[in-house]
Amino acid sequence: MGQGQPEAVLITGVYGAGKSSVIEEMANVLEDRGIRYAAMDLDWLSWFDAGWDDDVAEHEMLLRNLGAVVGNYRSADIERYLLALSVEDGATLQSLKDVLDMRMSVIRLTLDLDTIKERLRSSVTTGRKVDLQWAEIWLAQGTGAGSEDFAVSNDRPIQDVTDEILRRLSWV
Repeated sequence: MGQGQPEAVLITGVYGAGKSSVIEEMANVLEDRGIRYAAMDLDWLSWFDAGWDDDVAEHEMLLRNLGAVVGNYRSADIERYLLALSVEDGATLQSLKDVLDMRMSVIRLTLDLDTIKERLRSSVTTGRKVDLQWAEIWLAQGTGAGSEDFAVSNDRPIQDVTDEILRRLSWV
């Protein structure tokens, strides 16, 4: 059985900031320390094509899937939830908090556009080209900034980024 109340951390930032890589490294650290966790890139919970394009319906699908998956993990007594998602606004963030129904910290990864371009250009998928376009727009407009508990620069070794986040969360 777990030793406390479950807690979540949402790693957010523009596309290409390294959200998925950071939660993967965080998972490795928690596993090495015997801390029960679940790691989820939330994009995967709403990646489908039902023949229509509707951002609201897509987000609602994400929330339904997240609720089901977290419910399953909670029944397994998972203590820490590592989540990755580019969050555009406060309403989206609040909807995630409502579904999770646990304490959630929000960490925004920051990174300069040139490094993001370098990272995303190494991936040849069409989706990554679109992600780069969105990253440029979000950075120029400041989209998603300001809702975080704290920001962390992801311009150094991933172990250093992970250590800072886990230390600031008091998880290790």
